[in-house]
Amino acid sequence: MDLTETVVPKSDQLNADDLMSGPRTVTVVEVRKGNAEQPVDIVTDEYGPRRPYKPSKSMRRVMIMAWGPKTDVYVGRRMTIYRDPEVKFGGEKVGGIKISHLSDLKDGKALTVALTVTRGKRAPFRVQPLAGAPAAPGLSDRIDKAINAFRDVGVTVEQLGERLGKPVGKWTEADVTSLLAYYQELQQPKQEAD
Repeated sequence: MDLTETVVPKSDQLNADDLMSGPRTVTVVEVRKGNAEQPVDIVTDEYGPRRPYKPSKSMRRVMIMAWGPKTDVYVGRRMTIYRDPEVKFGGEKVGGIKISHLSDLKDGKALTVALTVTRGKRAPFRVQPLAGAPAAPGLSDRIDKAINAFRDVGVTVEQLGERLGKPVGKWTEADVTSLLAYYQELQQPKQEAD
């Protein structure tokens, strides 16, 4: 029995505690606008739209340096995220999520960015290229994977098409992301009435 699933925080975002079992390599499936406090939601293949990664300002700076400021190129790219127990909030070590590896780095070389660690103090932060990672799946591969996953829980392609309002041949990245959220809803245990 793996206890990892029994300690998953109930939250609307990915938390450092979700990575206590170790780093995870994830694929970006959508980047959307967040709120004033956390302006970016990065939806990943592993955690889905209900638990987006909301990167800190420092990690957003790293992504801009690595991938550029326009998020439309982020979809399909991959990153390895990990829990850094040294991250402080209000002077207390609370832990936070950092990026250790990124796909699509220029010339496939490591990237070093000077990041603020405390007021007035900067330190180099190094991100490694994501070596040996399989290529991110294309849309048709993701559609096939989604169809097979739903087939395993008794949902047909026709039912998925009805849910999306269009046949499989017209599905987009956004449709596959929507199906991922639906699949995760189906996997949630039913809440028992008190």
